[in-house]
Amino acid sequence: MAKASLRNKRQQLEQALTGRVREHHRFLIAQHLIHLDFLKEQIAIFDTQITEHIQAQATTQKDSKPPTSSNSLTSAVKILPNNCPLSWEAAVRLLDTIPGVARNTAEVLLAEIGIDMTRFPSAAHLARWARVCPGNNESAGKQFSGRTGQGNNWLRSALIQAANAASRCQNSYLAVVYQRLKARRGRKRAIVAVAHRILTAVFHMLSTGQPYTDLGVNYLNQPQKQHLLKRLRSRLEQLGYKVTLDAQPSPTPN
Repeated sequence: MAKASLRNKRQQLEQALTGRVREHHRFLIAQHLIHLDFLKEQIAIFDTQITEHIQAQATTQKDSKPPTSSNSLTSAVKILPNNCPLSWEAAVRLLDTIPGVARNTAEVLLAEIGIDMTRFPSAAHLARWARVCPGNNESAGKQFSGRTGQGNNWLRSALIQAANAASRCQNSYLAVVYQRLKARRGRKRAIVAVAHRILTAVFHMLSTGQPYTDLGVNYLNQPQKQHLLKRLRSRLEQLGYKVTLDAQPSPTPN
């Protein structure tokens, strides 16, 4: 049970586990378990209703369109240039490829923004509509608040949840973005920035039908590579060192 920060509180945990469970304790625990089972049943009922409703809509859309030879994501991409959006199931599987976005989160995102991205002129327009695009409000040399404002709470909550999960994905572009911005702007602003990038990826993925492609941990270093090398070399030379830069050969695959 002692994990992460709780490892330093092992003694307090042992004291908390030591005690007597009396009759009224058993009664309260039983009531909590009964309520938990009730909530699980309600969630299952709502999930069934949502699935049936989505399947009914998908069947209606399928009957109104000419049949296709395959239901895969690849076949869905072929019809996107004709302004025909993906099916619900294909869109959910598509968004599920984003780090931090599970199936439930993908369903919430699609329920709030839809599948057809032709309603939004650009990814920036979608981000502004969703209120996950912080601004730089400056006038007459004075810096004002650049807060995102109040938007769709359900959409924002899903994006923040996905951003928190993506920030913990090792060796990913989104995790690098979070770590860099966290050091300069703080955790909350870094999470909003990651949510912004996730929503931008969602827009392009639903527009093209292509799955998520991670940019890699070194993507942010490439535009500033030469500038960074020049600055580091200058600093070393100021300390009295003679620097010779030789590119390291790429490892050969086994």
